[in-house]
Amino acid sequence: MSKKKLSRFYEQFTGEDQVLIPIIADPDAIASAMAVKRLLWRKTAGITIAHINTIKRPDNLAMIRLLGVKSVPVKEIDPAKFTKTVLVDAQPNHNEAFSKFNPDVIIDHHPDSDAEVEYQDIRPKYGATASILLEYLKTAKIKLSTRLATALYYAIRTDTDNFNRKAVYEDVRAFQYLFPLANIQIVRKIEAAEMRPGFLKFFKTAIDNRKKRKGWMFSHLGAVPSPDILVIIADFFLRIDDVNWSIVSGTNGNKLIVIFRSFGYRRNAGKVAEKAFAELGSAGGHKSAARAEIPLSVIKENVDCQAENKVANWIISKIHGKR
Repeated sequence: MSKKKLSRFYEQFTGEDQVLIPIIADPDAIASAMAVKRLLWRKTAGITIAHINTIKRPDNLAMIRLLGVKSVPVKEIDPAKFTKTVLVDAQPNHNEAFSKFNPDVIIDHHPDSDAEVEYQDIRPKYGATASILLEYLKTAKIKLSTRLATALYYAIRTDTDNFNRKAVYEDVRAFQYLFPLANIQIVRKIEAAEMRPGFLKFFKTAIDNRKKRKGWMFSHLGAVPSPDILVIIADFFLRIDDVNWSIVSGTNGNKLIVIFRSFGYRRNAGKVAEKAFAELGSAGGHKSAARAEIPLSVIKENVDCQAENKVANWIISKIHGKR
């Protein structure tokens, strides 16, 4: 990365700035926020990481605990107290909770949504935002702590699914650079925390409700205590030998959430999610992994949300022909 780009990034901040980094807490966002915090250390008056989602997934909780990440719920902060906002691993249209913020900086690896900000570095070909942030850290000649190196290493490993998903040479190079600096034992502890006993009953529901046709598998779980359950089961279904598409849905709070997974040989999961549901809520993602979130109030106009089989059939009808 050029020193000119790093200089442009630093030009966005002054020593009096209070910087907010709101994130949808997952490994890539957490590690990227940690990287930005390190880049701005002693260059601004303060930096706060705030998660907009409720962190329930065991591996995310373990990552925060084992790496000592300081992140507060966004509802506990006053946005008016911050003079600058940085979005990492996300863009304003990725979640309605971001609407209360006007970002000054965006660094992300998702497809460009054409947000208007003072500084942005969006590289859709990259497998992880952590790979981009590592370039900033190296260009700034910052020596990585074991804690930060471990977070970035784990983020790249997770977002590329151990390089089974989209990645570029820069991701591989970043991974190689971080490997000798990271604490692999902590990474193993984080990964071991992925599953909770309470999740097991939802596997039975998913298997009982599954519908399989022409290389894809779909299951609607109904109400779930955490969207992470949908992600885990969608990843699980994709491991089945003749399944190329895995789509798992469920309701959480006042939203319907649909998780897409595919091998991405011919079709793009992000585009399928967007075509099927973008007009109803937020939808999009990568070629092999995507997500849609639709308010139940919108769905009620089309289907009886109390009848789970009708919700499942409605989802299938929206997706049909979009692959």
